[in-house]
Amino acid sequence: MDLQATSATATMPLADVADYYANKFARFGATARGVDWNGTEGQFRRFEQLCRVLPVAGRFSVNDLGCGYGGLLEYLDRIASGFEYRGYDLSEPMLASARQRSAARGDAVFVLASQPTATADFGIASGIFNVRLAHPDDEWRAYIEATIAALDRTSTAGFAFNCLTAYSDADKRREDLYYADPCTLFDLCKRRYARNVALLHDYDLYEFTILVRK
Repeated sequence: MDLQATSATATMPLADVADYYANKFARFGATARGVDWNGTEGQFRRFEQLCRVLPVAGRFSVNDLGCGYGGLLEYLDRIASGFEYRGYDLSEPMLASARQRSAARGDAVFVLASQPTATADFGIASGIFNVRLAHPDDEWRAYIEATIAALDRTSTAGFAFNCLTAYSDADKRREDLYYADPCTLFDLCKRRYARNVALLHDYDLYEFTILVRK
């Protein structure tokens, strides 16, 4: 079912964020650093946490919000089979690379959009809440909450996302990044979206992952 973009994500001024990632991609290409991660090991560790929301067997469909060059799709190919995939991103160069890298599949769809435009069993968002640049805290929190609402609205079985953690060491923080309160977002998801919510904060990165199972 196609959906129209009605949340704040549709009007949030994200052009500067898209330019930031476009510059990273132009410099480092279709690699973990090209989507602003330190390396492949950390990127895969994040995917491992996010994919805990997915079933261990059987067919499923997934919306990958902030798909970049399709790194999650490549990870899913390693651990699952019989799934339908749709990736969404704000960077056309990244999407073009993703389409080229997955051309042999024929069953992966990549869309230029700030939120899912179709429903799926599951929604996954990795890293899209981290780089806020000069956006003020209140504006960025509203963007995060609106995007979580979009994930809920377009996911029938559950969704997962990650954020940099407010428990990060003060001397290691960057002004252009956003560090979220894990307890606040856990409470938000628990009260609004599902009874079964998991907060994962034990995988040795300065971040957390939230899984929402409906």
